Amino acid sequence: MARLNWRRHGNLAVLAALLAVLASRDPGVLSTSNITNVIGQAAVMGICAVGMTFVILTGGIDLSVGSIVALSGALGAWLNVHAGLPWQAAWASAILAGTACGLVSGLLVHWGRVPPFMATLAVMAAARGLTLLLTQGSPISGTSPAFNYAGWASLSGFPVSGMILLACATAAWILLRFTPFGTGVYALGDNPEAARFAGIPTGRVTVSVYALSGSTAGLAGLLMVGRLWSAQPGIGMGLELDVIASVVLGGTSLFGGVGTIRGTLTGVLIMGFLDNGLRILGISSYLQQVIKGMVFIGAVILDMYFKGAYRKDRSRDAP
Repeated sequence: MARLNWRRHGNLAVLAALLAVLASRDPGVLSTSNITNVIGQAAVMGICAVGMTFVILTGGIDLSVGSIVALSGALGAWLNVHAGLPWQAAWASAILAGTACGLVSGLLVHWGRVPPFMATLAVMAAARGLTLLLTQGSPISGTSPAFNYAGWASLSGFPVSGMILLACATAAWILLRFTPFGTGVYALGDNPEAARFAGIPTGRVTVSVYALSGSTAGLAGLLMVGRLWSAQPGIGMGLELDVIASVVLGGTSLFGGVGTIRGTLTGVLIMGFLDNGLRILGISSYLQQVIKGMVFIGAVILDMYFKGAYRKDRSRDAP
């Protein structure tokens, strides 16, 4: 039981320890301005992580989120700048494009029986290629201030992008905790065969979680464009690593069936403050990638350990 409690609450201890170490080197890390800055910077990763949580809870993985961020952002910017669409229509179209990419992944996984790793890897390549075709390899600038507003603006000192992250997390928490769909997500990740026998539409759940991951990545791409005031064709490269690491650090098992949105938000803060702290300490960008890779490997090893501990605890409780 102690091990299970560590899986649920250990990420809070990791976050507290990280903040203590960083604050000992630079007390400004805990300033209000820096905290809100970290939340604003981590919002794109966090929104993607909310959608990724659903996928990983089912035992899947989505490697395409970084490319979908780039494609959706570029499409929204192109529609706003070159097609003259108002920001609302451009945003809606971009989010639908992200949802469509996720839908393709889900259909490949369910109907095509393609392993999630390969299915989302294919979508990742296709989405990145479409982004380069759309942008011709050059940034798209000139988006309207209204289009960019949510990416850079603050209300009462708190970033609007952070508010959107909290809204997405709240909606996801309600969906997982209080709806039959959420029950199906956990059941599918815990035991697919038992879920089918229980009458859960596992195919519909599988396709839906990938579509949801695509839609959150689409929204994140729009916020990224707003933050940069342009659509860069190379944005989102490597983002999937940070997103998956955030979800796993938050206690969601890569084997599926275990995890919470609260934990994911904690994992996002860990990755956000880690990135912020490495920059404050003057660590080179190359070494930062090495450290992030080590953190991800550590999170996976812990996940495998706790999965084994969980099985032992269940077998011990069995009659």
